[in-house]
Amino acid sequence: MTDNSQPEPSGAQKLFGDFAPALVHFTDDVLFGEVWKRTELTPKERSLVTVAALATNGNTEQLVFHLGLAKENGNTETELIEAITHLAFYAGWPQAMAAMAVAKKVFRS
Repeated sequence: MTDNSQPEPSGAQKLFGDFAPALVHFTDDVLFGEVWKRTELTPKERSLVTVAALATNGNTEQLVFHLGLAKENGNTETELIEAITHLAFYAGWPQAMAAMAVAKKVFRS
């Protein structure tokens, strides 16, 4: 018996579907389809860099997804908490506190 079911829509597809198809394409095909697949950094390293960039810029909504992905890619909660703590001295206390609040919700919920 053949499975004719469609693949699960991506997060971008669920959020924007036909509303912003170009953004869905760039997210799914370019960012996650090409950039994240480059071999110069491991997925674990890419996740740590991404979490640091999102925390630094205060992008807490995106941080929820990327903290989970970072764990899937091999980062431990301890490593991620330490990275956010370290960022407090370079990115600013408010950004680190906001990122840590997100991390606590993600890791302890």
